[in-house]
Amino acid sequence: MVDSKKARKQRKSFYNAPNHIRRKNISSHLSDELRKEYKLRALQVIKGDTVRVMRGDEDIVGIEGTVASVITKTGRVTVEGLTIAKADGTQTARPVHASKVMITKLDLSDPRRKDKLTRAKEVSQ
Repeated sequence: MVDSKKARKQRKSFYNAPNHIRRKNISSHLSDELRKEYKLRALQVIKGDTVRVMRGDEDIVGIEGTVASVITKTGRVTVEGLTIAKADGTQTARPVHASKVMITKLDLSDPRRKDKLTRAKEVSQ
């Protein structure tokens, strides 16, 4: 991000960041079990990870589900089973900021991600 402490400049740098940097900003904390296993505190959220909502309205806190999509433009993720009613009554996916969820199960179908996690585990030992 930017070297400035000013919130205005932080927001500006986030929204004007290129896509490869914006993608890296969408990360979440790992659960205690995953943190002990991989020796990492946080990791980028990808589609297919299982997450638990930790913050937000009382009706969504504690909901656990699979990430359906990652919205890099706003830094939010949509979780399967988490919906909100629109004005006409139809249900639509409710976006949740990536920092407000905790990863409880990783999707290791990507070989690069799997390799990164194994390297992180080896370095810490």
